[in-house]
Amino acid sequence: MEIRFQNSPQETKQMDTEQLRKNFLVQNLMQDDTVQLVYSHYDRVIIGGAKPVNKTVVLPNHPELRAGYFLERRELGIINVGAAGIVIADGKEFAVNKLDCVYLGKETKEVKFKSTNKKEPALFYLLSAPAHHKYPNKLMTKEKASPVNLGEVATANKRTIYKYIHLDGIKSCQLVMGLTVLENGSVWNSVPPHTHTRRMEVYFYFDVPAEHRVFHFMGQPQETRHIVTANNEAVISAPWSMHYGCGTSNYGFIWGMAGENQVFTDMDPAPIATLK
Repeated sequence: MEIRFQNSPQETKQMDTEQLRKNFLVQNLMQDDTVQLVYSHYDRVIIGGAKPVNKTVVLPNHPELRAGYFLERRELGIINVGAAGIVIADGKEFAVNKLDCVYLGKETKEVKFKSTNKKEPALFYLLSAPAHHKYPNKLMTKEKASPVNLGEVATANKRTIYKYIHLDGIKSCQLVMGLTVLENGSVWNSVPPHTHTRRMEVYFYFDVPAEHRVFHFMGQPQETRHIVTANNEAVISAPWSMHYGCGTSNYGFIWGMAGENQVFTDMDPAPIATLK
């Protein structure tokens, strides 16, 4: 498990391209038959990926957690962005199709991942946060995630938002998690840009064609920076940083948050005309 510490706005504004990527971009999450993990000190979230191909893979514990098992004091959100798979939590199986979500609560001792067909493996994106209360393990399919259609073709941001773990959905201690899928011809996400100093956020980009990229914008509204991302890569967004992006093709992205509250609409807008 890789450990990453926090960066201040003043420190970040001095970073060159490689330094920005080293601190905020998360790559290589989907590796065959392994679980990859990155521990961020922004609200102590753990970002991960599990790609079972030839065998069932197990969510490992790590010495940094000082815990008997991974979810002893944590909760976990899982969204599948690949083919059909199965999540096994303390012996109970959850069949997870593409864009379905599984929430696993505190004190779930053993977590395993497997693909239904090794020729078409599942790709499980993971996001974990500290938890103080035990909520029940639950599966939510894409169809039951209260999809909301937003945006317009004229502004190239026509999209569908799916909410899974939130105040009116799957209950959690502090995780908020869902995803957005942009339609053909639409490329902009999260417009208008915003910050929310009460919560950190992670964006995980998926279904980005191999020859295309997404430009993820970050930084303070008057000190913007960008990170070029490829398929199945994530960007850590600090609470002080805005976050929005534009692709050279349409794509999907998973958004996940943790911190002070779980109110999805709690954000401080940064109007486009004010950006620098």
